[in-house]
Amino acid sequence: MGKGSNVQKAQAARERNQKKQGKSEEERKAASAKAAKDANAFMCQICRQTFMVNARPPLLYQHVISKHEPGTDPKTCFAILADFDPNDPKGEKAAAAEKAKKAAAAKKKKAKQGGADLDDLLNAGLSAGKKKK
Repeated sequence: MGKGSNVQKAQAARERNQKKQGKSEEERKAASAKAAKDANAFMCQICRQTFMVNARPPLLYQHVISKHEPGTDPKTCFAILADFDPNDPKGEKAAAAEKAKKAAAAKKKKAKQGGADLDDLLNAGLSAGKKKK
């Protein structure tokens, strides 16, 4: 294993040195650009305060009611708050209403198909029965 071991040692040394150097200049620029973009993901249109990309609508709504005069429309600050309901910040009520709506639509569709459930089919089959000669 004369040649093979030296090649492997050289390759391992190159990898160690590359790890010590860290990121290249392009990688650093790309990382800082992404960080700057994420830091300014949401900006209040009234006071120009910026929020990180992970800011949720309840936090943005809290900014509107605490920093601006009462009666300020949340949509004027942040476009993302157009559908936001402060009484249902996590959207659980809206999801439950949507689920109930889908269930009602499915029930209505089933009724529209004839409404013949298993009992109706069995009763119809039994009443017809075989005729005796």
